[in-house]
Amino acid sequence: MASDRVLTIPNAISFVRLLGVPLFLYLFLVQRADAAAVAVLALGGTTDWVDGYLARRLGQVSRLGELLDPFADRLYILATLVAFTVREVVPWWFAVALVARDAAMLGTLALLRRRGYGPPPVHYLGKTATFILLFAFPVLLLNTAAPSTVAYASGWALAWWGLVLYWAAGVLYLIQVREQVTA
Repeated sequence: MASDRVLTIPNAISFVRLLGVPLFLYLFLVQRADAAAVAVLALGGTTDWVDGYLARRLGQVSRLGELLDPFADRLYILATLVAFTVREVVPWWFAVALVARDAAMLGTLALLRRRGYGPPPVHYLGKTATFILLFAFPVLLLNTAAPSTVAYASGWALAWWGLVLYWAAGVLYLIQVREQVTA
């Protein structure tokens, strides 16, 4: 059960993760310090797992954390997609495919709010898809910083796998929403 606590270790980690977004954008788009940007992305992806693990392990699951963690995930993904599209690391259509899923989810959240419901609980498939995408992005960026056939193939394999799972998770969320609204 989520508490109303705000000051928790997992929430602090999520907040620091949020601070990594503008740092990544600055390093990648302004300084063009790709190696440092890879490190920030990798750290952001790792702390996505760490904050959830610590919340459960320390008994510090909070309502703020349940909202802050997916928000940080979406913000990292959106910022990375925008930056990667600007620098042509990924094609625009790949970015649109990921953003379209999030836009669809925003529509369902609006529907739920109008009916007095909160967001559906995050499920394992959604967390897995996000983790894979947050792992794929540094690998794709690594290929930009130091071109390699292995990094390119691995990065795109992960990115495609993440995209498919991201949409599969979106379908599961839509099913959850439909069940909740029709109940």
